[in-house]
Amino acid sequence: MSFVKWFRRNLVVIAGLLTLGYLLLPNVVVTVFSFNKPKGRFNYEWQQFSTDAWKDPCGVAGMCGSLSLSLQIAIWATIGATLLGTMIAFALVRYRFRARGSVNSLIFLPMAMPEVVMAASLLTLFLNLGAQLGFWTILIAHIMFCLSFVVTAVKARVMSMDPRLEQAAQDLYAGPAQTFLRVTLPIAAPGIAAGALLAFALSFDDFIITNFNAGSTVTFPMFVWGSAQRGTPVQINVIGTAMFLVAVLLVLMSMVIGNRRNRQKA
Repeated sequence: MSFVKWFRRNLVVIAGLLTLGYLLLPNVVVTVFSFNKPKGRFNYEWQQFSTDAWKDPCGVAGMCGSLSLSLQIAIWATIGATLLGTMIAFALVRYRFRARGSVNSLIFLPMAMPEVVMAASLLTLFLNLGAQLGFWTILIAHIMFCLSFVVTAVKARVMSMDPRLEQAAQDLYAGPAQTFLRVTLPIAAPGIAAGALLAFALSFDDFIITNFNAGSTVTFPMFVWGSAQRGTPVQINVIGTAMFLVAVLLVLMSMVIGNRRNRQKA
């Protein structure tokens, strides 16, 4: 009977842990198979433990080049989408202007629209403009679809801000720039950071829109897709595992920094 009571009391926690484990299961499989030494071209069955792929992660021709290109595009797309999205979010929350409701609706269209529709539309636009498909068309496309996610994240943060804090800064003779840099921006920073991280993840991971507008340019997701049809190199699992570990370390670092700040405030 005590076990039943304990199970009922911790049902939500147990369900959360099971869900988290289910979500992390693909990462565990990728990590395990990054130490595999397949006999054939396909890395789908466990054969033998080996660290050869970790010793030479760039052993597959073109993989690290495509990875570097994807990182460059993701970084520039994150910077562009974050700057534009932050300004749009502040404008939508702080100012009243004509067609404000229409702009709000248009912001959500890229989030609700199927990627294949957006990809085909952007390809049509670039072809009509006579643009050469490649790095710049991919970057423009990524900024366009990441913009909505950044606006949504920053807008939610700005709407929750207490305007009295900025008014207090102005009462203390702080100028507009000083108020923004020392009061508004630090408060909005978590929303901006969340939007930037989301934009980076979406840009780096995108395949459909990139495939339509890449031309002969090959990003990392496109390289993985092409490799999966000819044979999956173990190095792909190595890169995936390394990126997952980097993401986990960044999350842990942010949690440690946040806990330290909370302790200092207390």
